[in-house]
This record gives sequence, C-alpha cells and structure tokens, in this order.
Amino acid sequence: MIEKGKYVKVGGIETHYHEDGNGEPLLLIHGSGPGVSAWANWRLVFPFLSQHYHLYAPDVVGFGYTERPTGIQYSINMWVEHMITFIETMNLGRVSIIGNSFGGAIALHIANRRPDLVKKLILMGSAGIEFPITEELDAVWGYTPSFENMKKLVSTFSNDQSMANNDNLVELRYQASMQEGFQEAFSAMFPAPRQRHVNALALTAEQLGEIEIPVLLIHGREDRIIPLEKTSWSLSQIIPNAELHVFPNCGHWVQIEKTQPFIGQVIEFLNK
Repeated sequence: MIEKGKYVKVGGIETHYHEDGNGEPLLLIHGSGPGVSAWANWRLVFPFLSQHYHLYAPDVVGFGYTERPTGIQYSINMWVEHMITFIETMNLGRVSIIGNSFGGAIALHIANRRPDLVKKLILMGSAGIEFPITEELDAVWGYTPSFENMKKLVSTFSNDQSMANNDNLVELRYQASMQEGFQEAFSAMFPAPRQRHVNALALTAEQLGEIEIPVLLIHGREDRIIPLEKTSWSLSQIIPNAELHVFPNCGHWVQIEKTQPFIGQVIEFLNK
C-alpha cells in the first residue's frame, strides 16, 4: 500500500481511495486525528486483509487527499452521505465495514440510515454514543501543528510508549498534519467547545437498538482517547447482535499496536 491511491468522483467530490484484493468487498473508514488518512490508518493491515477481501479505503471528505470543496461545512451528515455515495458509486452492494474511532461513528450512522447497504460492522475504539469528552480527545481535536504536540498525541494514542520515542514515526505524522490544506480543514471540523462534536457523532439508544446486523466491537483496554467503559462496553449492551473483544496492553491504535491479532479477529468474524 502506497500513500497515493486512486480517485473517483463521489457526489461531485474528487475522492481519493485505496483499493486492493479480491473477494467480498470490505470498506475501511479511518479516524479523525490530525494528518490522518486512509493510508495512515490502514497501511499495516492492508497487505494482509487484501489476501482475503476486496478492500476499499477512502479518505473521508476533509481528510487526506480527497478534495476539500471551498466553503464546505463539515458535519456528521455530510461525512455519512459522502460514504454512502462512495458505496453506491463503487457498486459495492451490501458491504461489511471496519470503522476506526470517528470512522466507527460514520459506520453506525450508515447502518442506521441505509441498513440495505451494510452486511456486518467492525467498530474499533468507536465513537457513536454520547460520553463525556476526555482531555485526550479534546487535545486531539484541538491540535495545533508542532513536532512536540504530535509527540504528545502519539504518546496518548498508544499504550506502547516506544512509539512516542520513535522520532521517525512522530515526524511522519507531524509532516502529514502539515501538508497543504490538511490543518486548515482539520481545525474547522471540531472547534471548541468540543463536547458538542462527541454528541453530534452519537446515535440514540433507540437507533442503536434497531441495528440488527452482526457487530464486532474491538477496543484497547488502555484507550485514553475513547474510554472503553463509556463507549464500546455501552454499545455492546444496546446493539442486539454485538460482541465485544478487548485487547489488554493496548491503547487507541489497535490496528497498529495489535496488528496481527486484530487481523485475526476481523477474518474470524467476517467468515462466520
């Protein structure tokens, strides 16, 4: 997987995405950190999952290399419609979705709004339910670009603190956040006060209770960004056909800290 992929027009928006593999379609929706993109989120799992599924990993509008239309107003409704239109434009039919954090909230909204499009959901450190915003998430959404600020964020995202001491990784993420247009769009998405953005991403308990497809919730026990007890645990009690897997010694970056076990969970769940 290389950083630059393909482009397709989605509802008038030039949308950047990665595609690889054969078999059943699997859509991967990234999270909302500074400088994030489909490539940054999924580069480690793509080579393995593409051996089993036909993968599609778009940059959600406002992120990565997807077009940022002038004057656009970012909102959960706009992000959800962008992904629904991507599914339809690519003729994916009923597709299973992996959603990471913010991407998990988008996936839940797609399942609520268009259940005809969704086969199974895998939600990783997912938002999508109301919870008191953590200081760590507030810092992620309030990020201002500097190497030191990115180093602090990497430390917060991962349980393994060697990642924060890896200057190459920190520099990679810092430079990603500094690319043209990235920070301007990011800073416009989640202005303070930020609790309202957590709430905007959330579905109601009634809406969550109506999602009848199989759902796998995956969470790092030491996640300080999106707390396990307030999110995935609560979702597992409300969504009828949800199961929960918790990785110990793992922060918010499950797919990076627990790459191979995460891949194993995905394949086992999708093959049921």
